[in-house]
Amino acid sequence: MTDPAHRAVEAVWRIESARLIAGLTRIVGDVGLAEDLAQDALVAALEQWPAAGVPDNPGAWLMATAKHRAIDALRRDKMLQRKHTGLAHELESRQEATVPDIDAALDDEVGDDLLRLMFIACHPILSREARTALTLRLLGGLTTDEIARAFLVLEPTIAQRIVRAKRTLSEARVPFEVPRGAELAARMSSVLEVIYPVFNEGYSATAGEDWARPALCEDALRLGRILAGLAPTEPEVHGLVALMELQASRLRARVGAAGEPILLLDQDRGRWDHLLIGRGLAALARAESLSDARGPYTLQAAIAACHARARAAEDTDWRKIAELYGELARLAPSPIVALNRAVAVGMADGPEAGLEIVDALRAEPALKSYHLLRAVRGELLMKLRRFAEARAELERAASLTRNEREREVLLGKAANCGER
Repeated sequence: MTDPAHRAVEAVWRIESARLIAGLTRIVGDVGLAEDLAQDALVAALEQWPAAGVPDNPGAWLMATAKHRAIDALRRDKMLQRKHTGLAHELESRQEATVPDIDAALDDEVGDDLLRLMFIACHPILSREARTALTLRLLGGLTTDEIARAFLVLEPTIAQRIVRAKRTLSEARVPFEVPRGAELAARMSSVLEVIYPVFNEGYSATAGEDWARPALCEDALRLGRILAGLAPTEPEVHGLVALMELQASRLRARVGAAGEPILLLDQDRGRWDHLLIGRGLAALARAESLSDARGPYTLQAAIAACHARARAAEDTDWRKIAELYGELARLAPSPIVALNRAVAVGMADGPEAGLEIVDALRAEPALKSYHLLRAVRGELLMKLRRFAEARAELERAASLTRNEREREVLLGKAANCGER
């Protein structure tokens, strides 16, 4: 296959696959079968485009091919008979006969279908790991290998998660619908719980040789923007998008020429993406306009906005950030939030105030092996000129992290302890 054709297939698949699978799921009622049918259309493109050339409208070509595959599957497996009642009602309402109705059905309510697919992929019946893999596969258009490499997991492990997730959804007969009422809020939370960890893994890789993986951030942002378009009145959706836009604005400044990490206070803010900052601030304003009570993602976005608005590190409103973390701690208490608040308090009120909070967190079981607890404590001790203790904490933090770049930074700080 020629490179242009190959690139065209990959690009169109990334753009169209979610819409394709969503429309097919509504027709065949099974997300696993829908993905298989969509993959059949992809195989057809790989076979035909090199010889025939890339179609003028490649997305429409894939959709048409997928429709024919769906119709063939329905006929071959006699699914039309099993779904006779539901399809007959739709056919009568349109006063048409057979295939055209399926064609039309695939083209209708694309936005609703994508939202339904997102709620299925992120169904709480699945584990978070399974939801993440399935969402990146179905809605992000990533291959199993890409998902495995992104999270430093073996490809067979990811493949098993996806297969089991689709089987679980099929056996549970999860309906292809947008939940209503109280269930909507719970399910929306499940969706957001998938998207943000994907972004976070891209922003600060937990392991491996890379400090950041921008491609994962882009995937999460794309999913968040899709969700915001499909659920325009959900404040926390816009809050999450705002948070991701604002954090993504720093990506170019977070890594040096040799791939070395550059921490927030040392970054060249001229390299921050001001287009993303503008989008993030607009999304934050939208979230705050939709509800008087700010949710966890909106509060985190407000914290990110404090950094985005500071033209220089010394202009950062740390007192405001500490207040926002306090509000977040009351709404969604966690040791991680408390640790982040300690950093802000240490910047606003001095290292002794921050260290007092950190020392109170040392007994938290959840932070026992958390390298950033040690790193934060080491930084605060260094500011207090307690260099021997600081060096020990930074070395311990380096031993706990699984990210090689972060380990280098921490060991460098430990080695230079007392030389500032």
